[in-house]
Amino acid sequence: MIILCKTCGASYDHQPDRCPICEDERQYVPATGQAWTDFETVTATHANKWQQLEPDLFSLKTVPAFAINQRALLLRTPNGNVLWDCIANLDAATKMLIAALGGISAIAISHPHYYTTLQDWADAFDAPVYLHASDREWVMRESPAIRFWEGNALDILPAVTLLRLGGHFAGGTVLHWQKGEGVLLAGDILQVTPGKDAVSFMWSYPNMLPLPARTVEQVTARLEGRAYARLYGAFEGQNILAEASEIVRRSGQKYIACMK
Repeated sequence: MIILCKTCGASYDHQPDRCPICEDERQYVPATGQAWTDFETVTATHANKWQQLEPDLFSLKTVPAFAINQRALLLRTPNGNVLWDCIANLDAATKMLIAALGGISAIAISHPHYYTTLQDWADAFDAPVYLHASDREWVMRESPAIRFWEGNALDILPAVTLLRLGGHFAGGTVLHWQKGEGVLLAGDILQVTPGKDAVSFMWSYPNMLPLPARTVEQVTARLEGRAYARLYGAFEGQNILAEASEIVRRSGQKYIACMK
């Protein structure tokens, strides 16, 4: 039986005593204590809500909310589809819809908080999963589908590149889609603010612990030379639809000025 952490959605092949991902200061254990469920219960009691963000970009978010409540994004390209980030719920309807859209050729995940049931998604669609090697200690279930990569950039399909920015996690990754003016899928490595006119950078979001100014300088520097007009964040509605690269550049400068 696949066991899921109710707080972060991490999956285990046994009943653990604790969730290391939640015990890390970048996540949290609720005041009521650690709680668990199983994969079959989640698929039986939840569904995935779909939204088309662009002609070839869809979001999937579990309802009612489960764990961190991030969304996954399905990117369609002429060379295969990419699942960006992951959610714990993989029900029969989701499998059927994704198959109808052409399946999944690759899975890539921004950081460990969204690893969830990556192993089951990989099995269901016979897809490799690209995770940055700097974060391999946070994989709670092994899978032959996992491909640990190193360095700061990796092309996984034509026009689809993973960029290691670091920050929130050492292997914190975003996806750059070289289509038209360019698109950035950012997870919460770059956190879109409520006004959608800025992003922020944090080491721990639930505990509100900031990153050093020097780290933010490195994060923004690794995006230099990448053109993107639109940016999609980790949560529903976190969409910057114009001038995204300028917004990120300006946000980085503001953050660094505040930290000095």
